[in-house]
Amino acid sequence: MRSSAPLEAVQGEGRSLGRRCGFLRLGGCNLSCRWCDTPYTWDWQGISDSGISYDPKVELHRRSVSSVAEELTGLGVDLVVISGGEPLSQQARLLPLIDTLLEAGTEVEFETNGTRVPDSRLVRPGVRFNVSPKLSHSGDPAERRIVPQALSRFAATPGTTFKFVCRTTADLDEVSALASDFGIDSVWIMPEGQNPDDIDKHMQELVSSVIDRGWNVTTRLHTLVWGHKRGV
Repeated sequence: MRSSAPLEAVQGEGRSLGRRCGFLRLGGCNLSCRWCDTPYTWDWQGISDSGISYDPKVELHRRSVSSVAEELTGLGVDLVVISGGEPLSQQARLLPLIDTLLEAGTEVEFETNGTRVPDSRLVRPGVRFNVSPKLSHSGDPAERRIVPQALSRFAATPGTTFKFVCRTTADLDEVSALASDFGIDSVWIMPEGQNPDDIDKHMQELVSSVIDRGWNVTTRLHTLVWGHKRGV
């Protein structure tokens, strides 16, 4: 698999916010969100807002499943979060790792953009999906970021959380349409922002409308605590 080194952290988003975990970040993504906070996992041309062209030979490392599993289980945590990039682009390679983690009593959460249909062998007790479909402000066309077959599969999978990055209340109408189209009933709204000031600004604008719609709110704990520090 292509990844950075596993590390111990806390889950920064969604229903497991603040929970101690092992964190595995994989490289490569099939989308190109202009505001992405981890462009070093995929942006080899400098097309994101960072404007920086990253070198995949520097950023990504080929790791064996056994070495990654040993590091993660050695952390002594009961939750592992697998993120990216887009981790489900490597899902076939991850199956042995998931087997090892579950056998050790470790739960697994995938952070995915919802454009890949999950392998049926991943849909099992102890594995949850935090699905973050991208809205129009991401900059990618709808046909790339909205994959009906994948979103329908996730919506039908017990325990799935749908997390949407929003800036303004107008974005909430876009979320509402997606929730209606795909039968999504576990909605979490997260303010876009790569620094505490922007996160707070967008949260203040969104929170009342989110509550009125009967949805959930999540902040971006990792950004509030560590900012742009790499490795978290």
